[in-house]
Amino acid sequence: MDKKQKTIIAIGAIIAVAVIGLWNVDFSQKYILISELTSNPDKYIGETIGTMGTIKNGTLIVTPDIISFVLIDADDGLSEIYVEYTGDLPATLDEGKELSMSGTMVAADKIEATQIVVGCSSKYTE
Repeated sequence: MDKKQKTIIAIGAIIAVAVIGLWNVDFSQKYILISELTSNPDKYIGETIGTMGTIKNGTLIVTPDIISFVLIDADDGLSEIYVEYTGDLPATLDEGKELSMSGTMVAADKIEATQIVVGCSSKYTE
């Protein structure tokens, strides 16, 4: 095999690994602000959505069956929506923490989350 054939095989292998690695990644979903969800709920009820925000202090309830909390809009800090999540408890989930999540909007003021990702606290301060 000459150098040109080896290069073509290497490029083909890299492309194959990239395609396999990105197979189940959903690039179509964008994050929708809570203020948008609550101001125009009919547009989103029954839809799978992604959003982000901060867990409102005093609202986090963790039971063996369900985790629930109120999520505050990341942008305006005023709009809120109730979230229920039945998956595994993220280790760093706590009140006041920022998170991103995806799930189904089941009512004008409620999301049933299927995935939650808690933001990491920065080790560095200004």
